[in-house]
Amino acid sequence: MDDVTTLGFISVLPPLIAIVLAFWTRDTILSLAIACIVGIFLAGEGLLGFPDLMKEALGNEDFSWIFLLEIFIGILIALFQRTGSIQSFADVVSRRQFSRNRIGITTWFMGLFVFFSDYFSPVFVGSTMRKVTDKVKISREKLAYICDSTSAPVSVIVPITGWAVFISGLLIGLGPIQNEADALAVFTKAIPFNFYAVLSVLMVGLIASGIIKDFGPMKKAEERALKEGKLIRDNSTPLISKELTSIEPYFKDRLLSIAWNFFLPVLLIIIIAVGTYIGLGSAKTMEAFLAAVIFLGIVMRFQGIPVKDIMDTAMNGIKGIMPAIMILVFAYTINLLSEKMGTANYLIQVTESWLNPGLLPAITFILAGLIAFSTGTSWGTFGIMIPIAVPLAIGFAGGDINTVVLATIAAVAGGGVFGDHCSPLSDTTILSSTGAAVDHIDHVRTQIPYSLLMGTVGVGIYLILGLLV
Repeated sequence: MDDVTTLGFISVLPPLIAIVLAFWTRDTILSLAIACIVGIFLAGEGLLGFPDLMKEALGNEDFSWIFLLEIFIGILIALFQRTGSIQSFADVVSRRQFSRNRIGITTWFMGLFVFFSDYFSPVFVGSTMRKVTDKVKISREKLAYICDSTSAPVSVIVPITGWAVFISGLLIGLGPIQNEADALAVFTKAIPFNFYAVLSVLMVGLIASGIIKDFGPMKKAEERALKEGKLIRDNSTPLISKELTSIEPYFKDRLLSIAWNFFLPVLLIIIIAVGTYIGLGSAKTMEAFLAAVIFLGIVMRFQGIPVKDIMDTAMNGIKGIMPAIMILVFAYTINLLSEKMGTANYLIQVTESWLNPGLLPAITFILAGLIAFSTGTSWGTFGIMIPIAVPLAIGFAGGDINTVVLATIAAVAGGGVFGDHCSPLSDTTILSSTGAAVDHIDHVRTQIPYSLLMGTVGVGIYLILGLLV
């Protein structure tokens, strides 16, 4: 390997501190911030070097693009809630008479359809389908599982979602990945290697349809609902989050058109994002969400909702997306810090003599799962793992983007989702419990066996893939 500039073992300390603190404090934002400050001192820059580092990491077009996209996603979710689209969709579904398996499949399809936000999806699907699933005696635990396993797994394998943009943003500047177009192209190529996410989505469909029978605690929950009519366990405490469901429809006496207020904005996003990806080679995701926000804002005004109310709702959406933005801020900062200190170069130097590149995806998946489980956030896991694992994989690949690199990127993404699914601290897990109105621990307890099964299969495939490369 060519000689590279690195501070040696010191260069490993900032990301190592971030990982240890994330396990200990379960606060990813704080962990990344402390790691950045410590890293600045270790690099000999002093305290004033921290704002300079942040300005360099954030004062560019790449970060601005991702920042604006996350803002528009938050606003759109808030506008959907204010127009009453959720209630309208629930009414449409409830008027149809479906069998128990058909209702399960319908819920699964809804989770696949609402792919653009892992925050919005579980609340939307759970709240709109709860009354329908209750009628056919599907347990609330089963509903929460369907909501949870069709939110994050779908969001992380569709290249026009906030998750895709977030991960792509973290890839910019690593090896030959120079801009957002390169990053999104690499992310898209890595999707087939995200075995956990793909298998989890398929597993939900097979479970919901009855093709694969329930097992473990979920089987007992379903038997309780069918035989005893108890949709939730005796003495359980359903999780209801007022903070996330506080935006009520503007009109209390009537429901607005679901076509204008939901289907058309979503269709607009898909047409613009997919159309520009096919025509220009780069999905204009941020522009797609901006167009949907503007369209829905105009539609809301024409329907009689005051401009001030629309703006207030938009501000609530921005507030709701700020935690993800703060993680993005510090992830970009520690990414640049690691690059300056030569972290990846040092790791390659000390591990290339014993670490088989074929083992990297499996090890990355396990570590990402552990971090996500301990912190309850996939976003933070991506922020910690991408700057470490991906440069290491690129180094093994000699600076190219090969199968090992793609599998490693997918392993970070899938491992983050896997840890999320097993963690009671996960935001999407909490939202799934909220949308399904089920005891949170009951949801986690019944979902873990399914997640562990898919995670084990995923690691096995990564190991087999490692033998073939």
